Amino acid sequence: MIVRASILAIAAAAIPGSALARGDVEILIGRAGERDPVGGVLVDLRLLNAGVTPQDIVLPDSVEAELVKDGIRRRVWLERIAPTHTDIRVAPKEFASARYRLPATDAADGALLSVPSWDAQPVALAPRPIPAESPSYQSVSGATEPQTPPPADRAAGNAFVDNLSVYEPIYAVFGPGTDSDARIQISFKYQLFGSREREDRPSSLLDGLYFAYTQRMFWDLGARSSPFRNVDYQPELFYLSSPIGLSDKATLSAQVGLRHESNGRDGAASRSFNTLYVAPMAALSLGGDRRLIIAPRLWLYVGGRSDNPDIRRYRGNSGLFMEVGEDHGLRLSTSTRFNFASGKGSVSADISYPLNRILGGGPDFYVFGQSFIGYGENLLDYNVRTTRFRIGVALVR
Repeated sequence: MIVRASILAIAAAAIPGSALARGDVEILIGRAGERDPVGGVLVDLRLLNAGVTPQDIVLPDSVEAELVKDGIRRRVWLERIAPTHTDIRVAPKEFASARYRLPATDAADGALLSVPSWDAQPVALAPRPIPAESPSYQSVSGATEPQTPPPADRAAGNAFVDNLSVYEPIYAVFGPGTDSDARIQISFKYQLFGSREREDRPSSLLDGLYFAYTQRMFWDLGARSSPFRNVDYQPELFYLSSPIGLSDKATLSAQVGLRHESNGRDGAASRSFNTLYVAPMAALSLGGDRRLIIAPRLWLYVGGRSDNPDIRRYRGNSGLFMEVGEDHGLRLSTSTRFNFASGKGSVSADISYPLNRILGGGPDFYVFGQSFIGYGENLLDYNVRTTRFRIGVALVR
């Protein structure tokens, strides 16, 4: 499945400024609840550059917000925590961070916070204490707390966190009546050489080289001792090109990679093969935060296939991924594999919706529905036709 844009599903809209006026940069309220040493509530923002060029953003020192508690609305002001730099540079398809502060006198547990000028959807406040030794807080006056990280902070001095991002959806879904009732997936990608643009340096071809890992677990909850019936492992190495703007509403990019798939078993249950693939991708804006992604994929099998010599008959050499929907609303994605010669293949579909929009706040999860019809939902059953319907939650969709 082609790489998806990494979106925090809380709230997003344009803010004043030349870059935002073109719709390239969105501001997202990531979380609101951590308390500073004097009782204020810290509001973390994420700025997403959906465009193809770096953008320099200047955020206001203060912004008017709205709190709703027990049906009562009142205006409050968020003050920006003293930044290291006046402006923020956001690399293409990347995030940048900023932090604001809600005064302690305005903090109310469970209240819904929104910023009308950003058209941001409400976020529930969940105030909680901040450790005294936290290095992340800077006072409004500009005084900075000690920057020595705690001993357990593995991010200190490591580039791992900056280079790590989501890849395919991360979810857990359940549908009774089969021998693999539950399906769980985790997935991530790692930018092997980091990002020169993120470091305000000239971009490099090495910026597009990634390692990715996806793991799918099929859990037979109905059997005695509830075993995992099959686990599929999918490491891969790929190159992702920078998007090319075709117009104000369309971009084109491509991904080329080498993927290994196996289930880590031996004997008759062993399955493994390698594919070399190419996947062009077109992304089209449909207005607002709605978009359409179309990504055909072609692949060749490389290396031995002794565990499953006829896998091409059931998976073919081509597929198509499509996704349509809103960044912060309903989204539908489909993925197909097909072999025109044998007439075999598969169709899968995922549909998702932000849970916090249903509950009016709450955890940053998605209601996630999934279906599969065809051959080879997992590697163990690559030549078995199945139909599955499941529902659950997703952390990333």
